[in-house]
Amino acid sequence: MPTIQIKMKDLENLLGRSITISELADRLPLVKGEIKGYDETTGEMKLELNDTNRPDLWCVEGVARQIKTHRLKRAVPYPFYHGKRKSAAVVDVTPSLKTIRPYIGACIARGLTIDDETLVQLIQTQEKLSESFGRKRQLVSIGLYRLAKIAFPVVYKTVRPDETRFVPLGFESSMTPAEILKKHPKGIAYAGILSKTAEYPLLADRENKVLSFPPIINSREVGEVQAGDRDLFVEVTGTDLRMVILTVNILAANLADRGAEIEPVEVHYPYATDFGRKITMPMVLAKPMTLDLDHFTTALGEAIAMPKAVSVLKAYGYDVKARGRNLTVSVPAYRDDLLHPVDVVEDFAISRGYGSFEPEMPSEFTVGGLSSIEQFSDRARESMIGMGFQEVISNILTHHEESVVRMNLPASSDNGDLVTVENVMSQTYSALRNGIIPSLLRVEAASSKSFYPHRIFEAGDTAVTDAKAPEGTRTVLKLAALIAHPAANFSELHSCLDLWMYYMSKTYQLEPAAHPSFIEGRVGLIRVGGRDLGLIGELHPQVLQNWQIAMPCAVFELTLDLLSESR
Repeated sequence: MPTIQIKMKDLENLLGRSITISELADRLPLVKGEIKGYDETTGEMKLELNDTNRPDLWCVEGVARQIKTHRLKRAVPYPFYHGKRKSAAVVDVTPSLKTIRPYIGACIARGLTIDDETLVQLIQTQEKLSESFGRKRQLVSIGLYRLAKIAFPVVYKTVRPDETRFVPLGFESSMTPAEILKKHPKGIAYAGILSKTAEYPLLADRENKVLSFPPIINSREVGEVQAGDRDLFVEVTGTDLRMVILTVNILAANLADRGAEIEPVEVHYPYATDFGRKITMPMVLAKPMTLDLDHFTTALGEAIAMPKAVSVLKAYGYDVKARGRNLTVSVPAYRDDLLHPVDVVEDFAISRGYGSFEPEMPSEFTVGGLSSIEQFSDRARESMIGMGFQEVISNILTHHEESVVRMNLPASSDNGDLVTVENVMSQTYSALRNGIIPSLLRVEAASSKSFYPHRIFEAGDTAVTDAKAPEGTRTVLKLAALIAHPAANFSELHSCLDLWMYYMSKTYQLEPAAHPSFIEGRVGLIRVGGRDLGLIGELHPQVLQNWQIAMPCAVFELTLDLLSESR
């Protein structure tokens, strides 16, 4: 969860009034926050914010804004989001960016003299939004610049790795983009974002003065904002236009809260976007949502009157229009987190206060218990442990290489049913495992210094695609076992499987099979009641080499769900 460092005096300036620590603690549930530390001598405070859907709250300005809104019983107005706005500042985007880093948004902040605390908070917000909301700058990155040094229009373009030179922040000498990626700390940290591109993004003004090399580093001449600077140019680049616009909106509101006058910037795109080819930012992003009072009753267990619903939602910053039993609500432009009417109901409950609801004791008494499949899997585990196997527990999240490539399957194969994760934060956890053998091999690969023989097993969930399932996927409970030592073979593990089946009171058959993960002629199909339950065999040397395992390994894997149903 996001944690921010603030100064109590700065928070009070933004609130427009003094506030005690006790009162602040009472108000922080409005932002799902809590105080994690406070130094009375310095006035420094650490706040933890337990909401990942509201990036506008990940800063002292956002916290103060939400508390102030609730005190005023209405949203703080920001006229620069609305109405007809002519912009003297333009950013031109070149076509070559479409496949690299296609989107940019910007605004101008005038009349705000940057002091030390404002600079600290700007940098903190920049880092929080870029690192967390922007997925380590992949989706969103932010640049702040001295406006006086910029000649508009600004051009967002691409350059070859060694085409141009400029002095980056933190350095004294000029460097090319290629040199920055190899030598600059930020370049080394974020080089992976541009690893698949032959050209790099560059932001320059009309006089070809370099502003930045996004998303890596600003230029020192224009992009080194210091205390005492007055007017700022704020830009956001990224691969998700909606996130770029939201980030601009948040930064504009923050700077306005500190006294800046916000001016819009018009971005000209050479290609179509979801918001057109000419976009003026900041702009209203979220669409109105309509819901009826029944949503409140169903979710909260209490009938809510229309006047109360309207007043409480307005106190949380909503624009609300009531008609009959329906409400049409809109959130401020710095928010874009309404996906379902229940999100509105949650904000109502937060605004009113969870403590205001009358607790209701359960009217029925029930006793919980393990399901039949869990009882069966517990019995399966006990039997494996009784035979001298050691249980391991692994993460269901994995990635394509472990499930496919390292198992000697064709690189283009997903084994027919691998469930992948969309918009992954890390390739290490980009899929859900469809088998447990790779999990055992991961453990075995890390256990080469342990005394042999190794006898390990795991019983756990896997996931497979299923077009007939409501969500398109299905969870499958499987059990797998592995034996590793210099003489590990099919016969040894077969005897373990035979004894385990006896303990489980099941009758099974083995049939010859072929599978690229196993040695030909040393793999069998496990069948129970006429259904295929899994495989047993000696792993192929290529599989062992892929996992960097030096010892022969014999494994079996079967589906516990199907085994429990068989007779």
